[in-house]
Order: sequence, then structure tokens, then C-alpha cells
Amino acid sequence: MSQNIFDDPVFFEGYYQLRQGLNYKDLFEQPAMRRLLPDVAGKRVLDIGCGYGHNCLEFAQKGAQRVLGIDLSEKMLAVARGESTHPNIEYRRMDMADLSQLNPGYDLIYSSLAFHYAADFGALAADIVRLLNPGGQLLYSQEHPIVTASIDCKGCYNRDEQGRAISYTFSDYARSGRRVGTWFVDGVVKYHRPMGEILTTLARAGLVIDEVVEPTPEDWAIRKKPALAQEFIKPSFLIVHAHKT
Repeated sequence: MSQNIFDDPVFFEGYYQLRQGLNYKDLFEQPAMRRLLPDVAGKRVLDIGCGYGHNCLEFAQKGAQRVLGIDLSEKMLAVARGESTHPNIEYRRMDMADLSQLNPGYDLIYSSLAFHYAADFGALAADIVRLLNPGGQLLYSQEHPIVTASIDCKGCYNRDEQGRAISYTFSDYARSGRRVGTWFVDGVVKYHRPMGEILTTLARAGLVIDEVVEPTPEDWAIRKKPALAQEFIKPSFLIVHAHKT
């Protein structure tokens, strides 16, 4: 089973408080994902790592025929079932390593910032292709490989005498594998893969890659959170939009 860090009470509270304020996910990862989102009306959608269920609710409100949201965290799913309910949504506790338990037939598989927790990306990609209908689409985001690269998980900005970020230092980019770092708590496990490995794995699984986006914040977002200007030095996220042949 994958690490279930989101059910750690300290981690969950820290993440919950993060999401209540001005955060990177809401300010530019989610806006970039929405720009790539296909029409979901009448479609069957699988949301991998659905978290609080906000995206599941949006899909249902946009006319999706059925939405299945899966997550390993009971705490996340409890929030989803309380705040993001709709007759066309089902929430299920499931590890994304266990997608083989699901029947195929999805028109869209969506995931926001979950795939960097997958230990076996090749198996995940193969499961996605099996679950998608012909022509079905995959839209997902993950932490950018520059972010996940450093073995000690401590990439850092380099600053000038005025404290302004001018460059970013990271290491071990070409070494794929497990990374263990600190985010609210110690021992958070993620998996690093270089960009070439990510895209090649998806293509070999049977996906045609339509767009690869390294999103940057718009001016309105930078006005709300000036630190976002650093995204032009080092991207935080990678978004991939693909479809099954």
C-alpha cells in the first residue's frame, strides 16, 4: 500500500490550513488544469487522489454522467462526503496502486498532484490505459521533476543581496526513485522521475500526448501572492494532457 500521509493528524491539519489561505494549487495549478479540461457533460470520470472532492463536484455540476473519486485518505474522503456531494458522485477509499480492481469504461481520468506519490508509474500508466475508453483522455498534474529531484528534498532558491530570488539549485535529477523529506511532518515519501522517463512511460503505455504544460501564474495571482513570481525561475508543477489511441 502507498504511504497514507494525509491521515496523519498533524499533516492533515497542516495541509487543511494551507488550503484555507492563498496557496499555489488554487492560484495557478487549478486554473491551468481548468483551461485544459475537456467537456465532461455526459461523460464517465475517474478522479485519482480526489482529496476534498472539489473537482468531483465541479465535474458533476458540469453534467458528468458518473464521477468516481478515489483517495487513500479517510480524513480527506470524510471532508469530500460532507462538502462535495452530488447524486452522480461516488467516493471510494482506494490506493491508486489498486486500479486493477476497477472496471474499464471511463471517458476522462483526472488527477491533481497525486502521481508523484506513485511508486510504480509504469503500472499506473498501464492501468489508466486499460480503464479509458478508446479516445478517452488523461489530464493530470504532479510536482515538477525539478522539485522532486534532490535526494534530500532540499532544492533551494539563491537570492541576491536584497533577498530577491535569482536562481534555483537542485541535484540528482537523473537519478529516478524514492525521495523522503519533510512537509508538515518528517518521512513524507515521494517518487522522482525525469521528464523524459515520465513522457516515455505514458507513450509506451499507449497514450498520445497532446499537451505538456509547466504552468506559470497570471498577473492577478502574483498580485495576490507576490512570491509566485519565483515560478518564472523554477516551475512547481507539471501538467500532462493525453488521450488513448
